[in-house]
Amino acid sequence: MMNKQFQRHIENFTRENRDREGSPTGDKQFQRHIENFICGNCGAFVKGNGYTNHCPECLWSRHVDVNPGDRGETCRGMMEPVAVTQKRGTYILHHRCTKCAVKRRNKTSAVDDFDAILRVVAGSR
Repeated sequence: MMNKQFQRHIENFTRENRDREGSPTGDKQFQRHIENFICGNCGAFVKGNGYTNHCPECLWSRHVDVNPGDRGETCRGMMEPVAVTQKRGTYILHHRCTKCAVKRRNKTSAVDDFDAILRVVAGSR
């Protein structure tokens, strides 16, 4: 059995050294939540499907997850779309939090406004 001081040290170390794109071990533990929301950037109503992570109109997101779907992030800053890359034929949207500067990547969706995707591409050059 671990003594309490050692256990506290391990918990603090894990919290301080968390991989910001996954769990402390690097594993992503996706939790699906079907949630509708109002975009904090453009005000569009977004009907969620459990995988929706950004507004399909303006592509902005909100920094709410530590691990995908866990809603455990306390920052709650707006996530600006800053770049688009392509991986095996899929467009990947890159966001940067306007509050804490953390960066995240997410796949685009068939319902995303392709003109908005092209505007991000044009702005990231």
